[in-house]
Amino acid sequence: MSRLFRNTIPLFVVLFGLAVASCESNFKEVQKMGLSEFTPSGDADSINLKYTDSGRITANLISPKMLDYATVAYPFTEFPNGMHLTLFDKNGKQTYIDAKYAISHKTTNIIDLQGNVKISNQNGELLETEQLYYDQKNEWFFTEKKFKFTSPKGVSYGEGIDFSKDFKKVNSQKISGQVQSE
Repeated sequence: MSRLFRNTIPLFVVLFGLAVASCESNFKEVQKMGLSEFTPSGDADSINLKYTDSGRITANLISPKMLDYATVAYPFTEFPNGMHLTLFDKNGKQTYIDAKYAISHKTTNIIDLQGNVKISNQNGELLETEQLYYDQKNEWFFTEKKFKFTSPKGVSYGEGIDFSKDFKKVNSQKISGQVQSE
């Protein structure tokens, strides 16, 4: 009996090892099934989109590349090579936005602008930062990142700012710089 027992232990160890190895392989396959790969449902080069409201142009978007992920759970549009956006108010005044990367979330109507973000207007005002969010519904910009704001009155620096697209309403935090008072 002891001889039979000694011969079956190595066989049992080998079978157990094979079972564990095959389970590990299957487990890795199951893990891979849980991963979702994003594949764009649309891909466009050299785009120039004009947005209108009641026959009036409200925005003009120019980008070398656009990837549309409309079929994922939380749809979004990505501009991996940057974008230039011109916003038009009801009086025809323009606001210009440039970023090296942008992603527009369709369910929240928030655009995340990243990389050397610059926003300027016809009044000579310029805001520069590394990341800026734009709430399309409320026409409101905001960031918690450091920024530089240049206007005809002077230059200021800060960390954290939110403002209307026409710069008429501005709330900034941790601000420093030289600005002329009226």
